[in-house]
Amino acid sequence: MLGPLGVWAAGGGAVRVPEAKVRLLLADLLAHEGRPVSADRLAFDLWGDRPPGNPVNTLQTKVSQLRRALEAAEPGGRELVAHGPAGYAVRVDSSTLDVLRFRELVAAGRYGEALALWRGEPLAEFADAPFLAPVTARWAEERLAALEEFAESGSGSGEVDLAAEVARHPLRERLRGLHMRALYRAGRQVEALASYAELRRALAEEQGLEPGPALAALHRAILDHDPALGPVAAARTNLPVAVTALVGRERAVRDLRGLPRDARLVTLTGPGGVGKTSLALEVARRDAVADGVWLVELAGVGRAEQVVSAVADVLGVREDASGAALVEALRGREVLLVLDNCERLVEPVAALVSRLLRAVPGLRVLATSQEPLGLAFETVWAVPPLDLSDAVTLFAARAAAAAPGFTVTPDNAAVVEAICRRLDGLPLAVELAATRVRGLGVTALLDRLDDRFRVLATGHRDAPARQRTLRAMIDWSWDVLGDAERTVLRRLSVHVDGCALDAAEAVCAGGGVAVDEVLDVLTRLVDRSLVVAPEHTGEPRFRLLESVADYGRERLREAGEFEDVRVRHAAFYLALAERADPELRAAGQLAWLDRLDADTANLRAAHDALGPADSARLTRALTWYWFLRGRLREGRRLMTATDPVTAAWRAGFGVLLGEAAEPAAVAGTAEVDDVPQRARARWFLGYVLSTVGDMPSAERLTSRALAAFEELGDRWGVAAAHSDRVSQALARGSVEEARASAARCAALFEALGERWGQLKASFGLGMLAQLAGDYERAEAVHRDGLRVAEELRSWPEVSYKLSWLGRVALTRGDYPKARELHERARRTAAEHGFSPGEVYAVTGLALGARREGRLDEAEAHWERLRAWHRQVGFAAGATLVLAELGFVAEQRGDAARAEELHSEGLALAREVGDPRAIALALEGSAGARALAGDARTAARLLGAATAARASVGVPLPVGERDDVDRISAAARAALGSDAYAAAFAAGHAEGLTVPYP
Repeated sequence: MLGPLGVWAAGGGAVRVPEAKVRLLLADLLAHEGRPVSADRLAFDLWGDRPPGNPVNTLQTKVSQLRRALEAAEPGGRELVAHGPAGYAVRVDSSTLDVLRFRELVAAGRYGEALALWRGEPLAEFADAPFLAPVTARWAEERLAALEEFAESGSGSGEVDLAAEVARHPLRERLRGLHMRALYRAGRQVEALASYAELRRALAEEQGLEPGPALAALHRAILDHDPALGPVAAARTNLPVAVTALVGRERAVRDLRGLPRDARLVTLTGPGGVGKTSLALEVARRDAVADGVWLVELAGVGRAEQVVSAVADVLGVREDASGAALVEALRGREVLLVLDNCERLVEPVAALVSRLLRAVPGLRVLATSQEPLGLAFETVWAVPPLDLSDAVTLFAARAAAAAPGFTVTPDNAAVVEAICRRLDGLPLAVELAATRVRGLGVTALLDRLDDRFRVLATGHRDAPARQRTLRAMIDWSWDVLGDAERTVLRRLSVHVDGCALDAAEAVCAGGGVAVDEVLDVLTRLVDRSLVVAPEHTGEPRFRLLESVADYGRERLREAGEFEDVRVRHAAFYLALAERADPELRAAGQLAWLDRLDADTANLRAAHDALGPADSARLTRALTWYWFLRGRLREGRRLMTATDPVTAAWRAGFGVLLGEAAEPAAVAGTAEVDDVPQRARARWFLGYVLSTVGDMPSAERLTSRALAAFEELGDRWGVAAAHSDRVSQALARGSVEEARASAARCAALFEALGERWGQLKASFGLGMLAQLAGDYERAEAVHRDGLRVAEELRSWPEVSYKLSWLGRVALTRGDYPKARELHERARRTAAEHGFSPGEVYAVTGLALGARREGRLDEAEAHWERLRAWHRQVGFAAGATLVLAELGFVAEQRGDAARAEELHSEGLALAREVGDPRAIALALEGSAGARALAGDARTAARLLGAATAARASVGVPLPVGERDDVDRISAAARAALGSDAYAAAFAAGHAEGLTVPYP
């Protein structure tokens, strides 16, 4: 709230709250700081005198959108928006809402921390919302009061920009007095008196008043040099006055100022344009040093021997080349030297700094350089690019200066964010881009960033030459590189989003750079801030900022190497994918998934560069990776080859995306000469057909694949085939066969240590436990599986596991939990284009809706599912759909419709041959007959259904008996116990052969 409206999850990630009215709703709720707000008040705040047709309903829609946004960011987030008799409220406290935390810190006297929470004008995007104006004004007043207390305490010296605050609040007398006192103590008496005169004039012109007694007394004390005002410091600095505000660096300034005083050499490093100089100057301006703060600009110093003279000139010391006079002049003094742009003179600067610091205890040095000075006592502080929100703020400020009236709005915010991302958050690049808004507008500017060096070729005339254009900024760094560094840097630019060391060695070596030299060269480039340093954990990766990468590719073309290096790059990543493919079915699966994740952009670039034959090899090598990560659409799009292996996998991905199976692709597996590839293709098609219910076709493919895997001794393949045989056997009613396959699958995958396989095994084990009525074990197995699926980031499997947990909750009668789990499963599947997972989740929602008595909702779900089964051509999968629609009709009292649906379902179940599906249809038909008054037939059908379930050793579990218990109670009440028992026994004797209808 204390700045632009922002929401962050517990992990620190920004939460996007879409749509202006939803953001305004959130701002309104937060402005009440946890207190409830009535629906009428919220509706008026949002729409004023022009409400929608049904403001309460529309408000509920906005609340739902807000809850969805919070839930999507973090599970449980929707609960933050509460509703009670008094209205809506957001659950917040001082740990979650910045304005409450601000007050808590102020009350504790921790003013600096409190003020650091402010990120700008509170809720600036809603400045035209009249109901927020008094709230933000109150907060602003609280901030000013805290700032004044902080400045008056003395502990805020250097941290409070009193001049800027006075400029914003020119008539606030206490603030003005604090500024006058600070100016006086800094030796700037004339400015202090001028400030008083300015206030006096403004008060007279605007309000016809004179300054108050306290301020008048301060004015007199300044005129009299009253000792009570404290010591007056002599002005000892050559730092330039800041002409623009430093954006996005408050935390960096605090961190640097918080370094221990014994950190006597601090070097700010980072790439050109990241803002090292601006940050150093801001830190230096806020530092109180007895004998002065002095800036030494080294960019214009051409030779090593001139370094000593440059420092001496700034300090007013007559110097000889030895530096002895400098040492003597500084000895016994407390001085801060700011040495700017040391990168071209690192060795002579390091030698001088080392000598001065060892001889002068009161000296501290703040240096800026694209590489460290390399001294033992140096504290290196890498200046990061601006984060996205700060980069946008900087862009907006500079663009408004160049094009008055420009603001960031909901309509252009995404474009501005994209510009800032493309420019890596580098302040200089962002500022250069902002100057082009007046002529281009933001959309055209973004479109032209592919030619960024031409677009960003005009800077401010008063800037140093190296900072006037984007190209000049990078030229400054390139010019000091040696041949090996230039070679590696330009070749590294062919990578997209960075690369691992082995890739850099393979692609960047050659032409005078040996493979074993690449790491040393990369390290030097990291030191020079041209390559982004690798993480300190895990395998090192090396990355270029986008502007440096574009520059490197230009240099690569100039050197005539672009095509050759691109070919090498593509060959490396083809080999990497083929090396990774078998490892994705082994114990090292997680590490290889992470590697391929990190190199996704490089693999795409390689695919674009390879010829047809090699690109087909690459897609075949990546199919299992795409499947594991749920990136089905990407895989389907890139599988353009016509060979039978690719065609089979493309067809399988299509089924998972909701398309009908391609018979030609299934038949084409017979044409695959490579036996392992043929077995894998058949297994995968069997797997995907099982997921959509085409068990006969699936089982034929799985059986052929299993036979081949066993002949090959492929334990992974055998385990995978058995994982599918579990559901296939259950569809035939062969429970013992399913148990045997589940056990073998689990044992093999456990021995292999392959995580996805262990996840697959958990499906069979959990399903069998649920069928046996062991819900506790079923839930435990599925929870373990969910953890593995999330670890793998296999979103299709996450969706399935959530649905299975939802089914367990249903059988336990915990309908709210079941609904929440199935909805999460549906969202996860939909977000990743996984059609079978979405269907399975909607099935769970439909089951729950009927059990909760929401028949219209249940019917809508089931009709949608029925249409899906027809679309993909697997009518056999609709037995459950027909049974549930029949139950809906029965519970509505429509016996004829129920009879029609259950009869259709029974015929389909008999065609499929699954005794459990037949039993379900018989149970439904019994309900229809009982409703129609034929209780005797109902009892006979219930007896036959019980026998059908017993024939496969899977009686109906207790948690799934609601319908049977309801129907049997109705039939028993109509017949009496003895007649019911006789009819039930007759049906039980007939079992699956019962002649019905």
